[in-house]
Amino acid sequence: MAKTLNFAVVGLGMGMHHCKAIQQAKGAALTAVCDTDEARRETGVRQFDCKGYARYADLLRDTDVDAVCVVTESGKHAKMGIQAARAGKHLIMEKPVDVRPAAITELEETVRETGVKCGCIFQYRMDNCNRMLKRAIEKGKMGNLIGVHAHLPWFRAASYYDGPHGAWRGTWRWDGGGSLMNQGIHTLDLAIFLGGPVHSVAGFYGVYNHQIQSEDQTVAVLQFANGALGTLYTTTCALPEGAQHIYLYGTKGSFSRRGNTLEFCEMGTPRERARMMELFGGKEGKDAASSDPMAVSADGHLQIIEDLVKAVRNDREPVIPLAAARHAVDVARAIYRSGKTGRVVKIGE
Repeated sequence: MAKTLNFAVVGLGMGMHHCKAIQQAKGAALTAVCDTDEARRETGVRQFDCKGYARYADLLRDTDVDAVCVVTESGKHAKMGIQAARAGKHLIMEKPVDVRPAAITELEETVRETGVKCGCIFQYRMDNCNRMLKRAIEKGKMGNLIGVHAHLPWFRAASYYDGPHGAWRGTWRWDGGGSLMNQGIHTLDLAIFLGGPVHSVAGFYGVYNHQIQSEDQTVAVLQFANGALGTLYTTTCALPEGAQHIYLYGTKGSFSRRGNTLEFCEMGTPRERARMMELFGGKEGKDAASSDPMAVSADGHLQIIEDLVKAVRNDREPVIPLAAARHAVDVARAIYRSGKTGRVVKIGE
C-alpha cells in the first residue's frame, strides 16, 4: 500500500468543504491550508490541526505537500494549477477549471508535461442515482436520445456579491459569468454527463435583478452531438428558489429528477424501474445549496479526493479528468457568445 497522499487546500471559502472531505477520505491527509485572509487561515489551522500559509509560493515549496486543491476565484484556477503542477504537486481543480479556454489548454499541456494527476470537481457525476441513470442510457434502455432538459431556478441575495470575498463574483474577469458559469456550470455538466457532448448552442442572457457585471439569468437551446435537442435554464433570481430539474427522454424511455428526488423513471424492465424508484424516489426535492452555497455536502468531494489517491497509486487518469471538465466551460462560453452575437455557435468555434 502506497503512503498517504498529503493534501493542501488553497482558498478557504468553499475550500473548507475540500478540507472536510480530505479528513474523511481514505489514503488522504490534510497537511496545510493557504489563504491571504488571516482570519480564514487561522480558523482552518485550528479546525484541521494543520499548517497555514499566507503565500501560495511558500505552500508550493513545502515538500510535505503531495497534492493541492485549487479553490480560489475561478479566473485564477488555471494559473495556480500550473504553478502547482510545475512544483510537482498533483491537483484537484474546483469548478470551473478556469474561465478562459486558452488558460485551460495551458494547464492541460503542463499537466501532461509534468506527469502529475489532475482531477476536477463536478460532484453530481459521483451521485449514485446519476451514475445509474447514465449506465442505463449507455445500455440503450432509453433508446435514441431525443430531449435533454436542465433547469436551475436558484436565488442569490445581493450580499453574496459584496464584501472582500464576494466582489469577484458576477464579474467577467474572475467569475467568467454569473448564474451559468458559477452556479449553473454543475447543471450544465450534468446534462453533458447524461446526454453526451454538445455540438452547438443558441443562447440568451441578461442581468435582471442584481447589480453585477455578468448575467443572473440564462436560457439556451443545446444541440447534442448525438442529435438530441435540449434546453438549459439558469438563474439566481428565483425567489422562493426551486430545485435543479433534469428531464431526459428518448425513443424507449424517460426520467425526471428534481433536486434529490427521482420523480419517475420509465426505462428498462418493470423490476428495474421499481428498483430505481425504491432507491431514489420520494426524497425531499429541495437542494439546500440552492439558496445557501455553504450547504454543499462533502460526499462527492470525498469520492473525488479518494479517486485522486487511487489515480496516483495506480498511475491512471482521474475519474473526472481535465478534458471532461473543460467541455462545460466551452459550452458556457459558446452560450455567452451566442447571446452576444445573436447567432448559433458551434462548440470550439
